[in-house]
Amino acid sequence: MNLHEFQAKQLFSRYGIPTPHGQVVTSGAQARQAAEQLGGESWVVKAQVHSGGRGKAGGVRIIDTLDGVADTAYDLLGRRLVTHQTLRQGLPINQVLVEQPSDIQRELYLAVLVDRISQKIVFMVSAQGGMEIEEVAESQPEAILNLFINPIVGLQAYQCRRAAFFLGLTGDAFKQLQTVMQGLYHLFTENDVSLVEINPLVVTGQNALLAVDAKLNLDDNAVFRHAELAAMFDPAQEDEAEVVAQQHGLNYISLDGEVACMVNGAGLAMATMDLIQKEGGQPANFLDVGGGTTSERVAQAFKLILSDDKVKSILVNIFGGIVRCDLIAEGIIQAAKEVGLSLPVIVRLEGTNAELGRQLLSQSGMSIRVAQDLTDAARQSVLAAQETQS
Repeated sequence: MNLHEFQAKQLFSRYGIPTPHGQVVTSGAQARQAAEQLGGESWVVKAQVHSGGRGKAGGVRIIDTLDGVADTAYDLLGRRLVTHQTLRQGLPINQVLVEQPSDIQRELYLAVLVDRISQKIVFMVSAQGGMEIEEVAESQPEAILNLFINPIVGLQAYQCRRAAFFLGLTGDAFKQLQTVMQGLYHLFTENDVSLVEINPLVVTGQNALLAVDAKLNLDDNAVFRHAELAAMFDPAQEDEAEVVAQQHGLNYISLDGEVACMVNGAGLAMATMDLIQKEGGQPANFLDVGGGTTSERVAQAFKLILSDDKVKSILVNIFGGIVRCDLIAEGIIQAAKEVGLSLPVIVRLEGTNAELGRQLLSQSGMSIRVAQDLTDAARQSVLAAQETQS
């Protein structure tokens, strides 16, 4: 679960991590009022969406008049912001954050995440703040310091000093880094966070540290323990189909392709998507209905797929280990009847009662093709999508 920048900064304040003064607003008039209350001669207006790269996409602007702040907020609110991290339709801007500008002398990078290999929390530190950390890792890996935290003793003072030396900090900023890192560590562990990123963490003209930006992701499996944080969920920032999928226990992610997939098992789903691409198509989604799925869940999955107007064909790939293939077939037929299926559906069934499932599909009288193997299914689904588009 992702938080907005302003929500992450609210959490930062509780843990002693300094951020610029600002107010979140939902109208141009509120933005002007916020700027008046903040004072100063210029302000930063920042679109609140769950995506990085907002500045490059025009979602972060520096304005030097009160009328300009109101006009900018009016211009941003209600639009959809498209960045390199969003789908082509972008994300809706329903709130903007108005902040005082910062006196930036240096830009640093600081993040905390779980390293799956070492099974430890790791701090990532770099003096190359303001840049995409992936670019830095590829072109200058020596510019990133990784500090692995022993879960028994937690973050140690010497690790904070090591980070400060690595960043070349001195004086107050050197001392303040330990406070910031300890605050981030406690925020991370106490709230079941999976990623927190400050890019940039700036050194001001007064040699103080300030978290100018904030990205925070929560562990979905632990959100139930944090009612206050769960209430911060913004469904408008999520794909509507993905929100519905969560409610029905389905693992669904929208993509930009034309061949929809419905598979039981994440690994099998990935292999199916790879084969679609190998055959010259593009997957429209990732959809794992689970190993112990039911016909009702399959029917719901079909409705999700058909709610996407980009879809031109549907590939169903089921291996019946726990689940029976005849039940899957019944779910497919049920869903097809409920939604008035018009798109071509290619089904590959293997495993428990697979032959019975294939017979049910073949005798359904509907536009459902039964494939002999996965490669054949992928090839048929790509050709069917091309025929539908033409």
